[in-house]
Formats: sequence, C-alpha cells, structure tokens
Amino acid sequence: MAGAVGQTAPEFTLPSTDGDITLSQYRGQKHVVLSFHVFDFTGG
Repeated sequence: MAGAVGQTAPEFTLPSTDGDITLSQYRGQKHVVLSFHVFDFTGG
C-alpha cells in the first residue's frame, strides 16, 4: 500500500548490525532511505 508523496511514514523497527533501529530515532533529525536488495549476498 503506497502513500502519497510527502505523507509521514509509519513507525517501524528493523534489525541492523548495531542493534534494532527505529524510525523515531531519526525523525526530525535526518533523512531516512530504505533500500531493499532481495537477492544480494545469496550466492545465486
């Protein structure tokens, strides 16, 4: 379900190598970009 341009993103938590990251940690401080690389690092 895609939102309109400029719409506020919903809160989320994702795992990282430094522990869990939540959007609220950066809201109002930095821009956040999500990039999904489905087949990277799979060897196929």
